[in-house]
Amino acid sequence: MKITVVGGGAIGGIVAARLARAGIAVNLLARGPHLDAIQRNGLTVIEGDQRYVVDVNATDQPGTLGVQDLLFICLKGPALIQAARSLAPLVDGNTHIVSVMNGVPWWFLNAFGGRLAGQRLESVDPGGIVSSVLPPSQVSGCVVHISSSIAGPGVIKKGYGNQLIVGPASAGVADQAARAINLLRLAQFDVTVSNQIRSDIWVKLWGNMTMNPISAITRSTGDVILDDPLTEQLVVSIMEEARRIGEQIGIELNMTAQARNAQTRKLGAFKTSMLQDVEAGRQMEIEAILGAPHELAAKAGVPAPFLSMLYGLAGQLNANLGANANAPTR
Repeated sequence: MKITVVGGGAIGGIVAARLARAGIAVNLLARGPHLDAIQRNGLTVIEGDQRYVVDVNATDQPGTLGVQDLLFICLKGPALIQAARSLAPLVDGNTHIVSVMNGVPWWFLNAFGGRLAGQRLESVDPGGIVSSVLPPSQVSGCVVHISSSIAGPGVIKKGYGNQLIVGPASAGVADQAARAINLLRLAQFDVTVSNQIRSDIWVKLWGNMTMNPISAITRSTGDVILDDPLTEQLVVSIMEEARRIGEQIGIELNMTAQARNAQTRKLGAFKTSMLQDVEAGRQMEIEAILGAPHELAAKAGVPAPFLSMLYGLAGQLNANLGANANAPTR
């Protein structure tokens, strides 16, 4: 099989390295100093006390790779929108696409969503730029429960967790999804097979859509947010709105918001990925986490005032981060 991992960051790097270590030939699309270091020295992974280096065919030129049998899309939403057109040489009608992304993906409403089925989400697929290159009918979804970070150019540091939840987004790719799952298991991931991948995506989003942006705005760790009765109530209010949005598109959640938050509270004083982005001066990924649920609420006619408020605040913070990054220094 011709296999390419699109995105050599914290998660894409782990996927590519584990596949290569299992003896599976894999290409890696990366860029900048990270790519330069991988091309010079190989891709280095630190897992606990273990450190290993693998050789992967790393490039920033998708056109040199040709059509692929399997693509793992491991980019954040804004990066995928920016890169989408360049990925066209990798895809034909037989390419299986596995989206390894946070939040609501571009293919979410394909053959799903009741009266919203087949509609496009402008927030994550503006103008259809992503779906025109990566057909939703050829996709499987993957929910990641792994902590990982880029420790330096060409170096990935894996943290806690090893679980991937993988399932076809439509019946037509079930066999291809099974092959991808087998490869990921060969790569030593703990893979759970899902026949309702959208529900699994929504369950993870249920926590991310509150804790991530609130932590970024307040600079608070998770324990502080959930121990304060006012911010905890805001979290619950948004989660209840998300529950009602999910119900309108065919997703039923089998736990209370309080039970979900109790699970999160056990993680202690953790920093969310959005808080880490803000502290590093990077813009946050808010459209897949907040923009798409907000758009779904509008399409489904579900009032979501608390979600709208948080989306607006996060958008302003993001805009200010971008402005500060471009501001002249004195």
